[in-house]
Amino acid sequence: MKSVELFAGAGGLAMGVSLAGFESLAVVEWNKWACDTIRENRNRGYPLVQDWPLWEGDVRKFDWSSLPRDIDLLAGGPPCQPFSMGGKHRAHGDERDMFPVTVELVRKLRPKAFLLENVKGLTRSSFANYYQYILLQLEFPEVARRPREHWTDHLRGLQTQKTSGGLHGAGLTYNAVPTLVNAADYGVPQKRERVFIVGFRSDLGIEWSFPKASHSLDALLYSQWVSGDYWEKHRIRPSRRPALPAKLKSRIEKLQSEFAPVEGRPWRTVRDALIDVPDPRDKVAIEFRNHSFQAGAKPYKGHTGSPLDLPAKTLKAGDHGVPGGENMMVLDDGGVRYFSVRESARLQTFPDGYVFHGSWTETMRQLGNAVPVALARRVAASMAERLAETQIAEPSRARGRVVA
Repeated sequence: MKSVELFAGAGGLAMGVSLAGFESLAVVEWNKWACDTIRENRNRGYPLVQDWPLWEGDVRKFDWSSLPRDIDLLAGGPPCQPFSMGGKHRAHGDERDMFPVTVELVRKLRPKAFLLENVKGLTRSSFANYYQYILLQLEFPEVARRPREHWTDHLRGLQTQKTSGGLHGAGLTYNAVPTLVNAADYGVPQKRERVFIVGFRSDLGIEWSFPKASHSLDALLYSQWVSGDYWEKHRIRPSRRPALPAKLKSRIEKLQSEFAPVEGRPWRTVRDALIDVPDPRDKVAIEFRNHSFQAGAKPYKGHTGSPLDLPAKTLKAGDHGVPGGENMMVLDDGGVRYFSVRESARLQTFPDGYVFHGSWTETMRQLGNAVPVALARRVAASMAERLAETQIAEPSRARGRVVA
């Protein structure tokens, strides 16, 4: 199956899509440092990446006519700054809003499916109408905005098309499913809430739902405060274990009183993710790429670092130089230090063999903007399964019978 990657960044989503079995026809990214990261891994012959057809530049200037129509998957994470909690959140008024370009490419390429990711801020109430506008454009990409037409007028036209049902089953339409996801629920050692918008072309008749969560906070609390398996695994003696968290006391007591097993696997913590990674100040740290110590970490209001025994707080990609406290860890002695690039890559589930190019600030920006590889793979694999089933059924339909 063939895919196209927009706004690829350092390649987290693209890597997950490749691991799910898709072959990239184009990987498009404008940021030099992110492109250098992909190029360095490609030149080293790193698996998956070595055959990526990388194109550095604005997606609006790429020759999309060079690609076939009806590709299987269009994937990408349009720049999140217009909707980010930490940004200026101007939405449609921000020149970095690339959703209109994404809709245009859906219209041009007619993919069988699309997979888009963005920040939780996209769902905030102040963006409610524009969020609806994005979804309706993706559902009816051929209902294009006219020159000088205000987006609110276009929205009303799309609402009319939606309620009339006139375009369903006619022309190019999609069934779009938005889902707010916490990456920790899918085995990523990071509490990272993101919106995924998945769509399938209506003519394919595909039934799909977002993959079921595989990990949970309750399972983690059970392993820590009921069975104690978590502390045993990490060889932490009772005298060195932290106090039971007061905010979770009632929840833990409920788990202790229940006899039914907890569903799913435990959330993965910072300690789980970094169990075999030495402190970057140790001599053996040189054995790990991108694992240098970064001095200067200190907590301040709102930025206190990530505890070791929970998933990390969301890694941050600020435009203010050194990222804030979300990129710090709280040590066993109560002190703090910055995550190294390699540690941050672990939290985003990049493989250790994948290296990052640029200064600490630039690489942390790449990582803060990335989609966790494991989560991307899980979603893309569920989509690939449905697309494959459709491809298998198509020859049978042509002969007048459908495979059950």
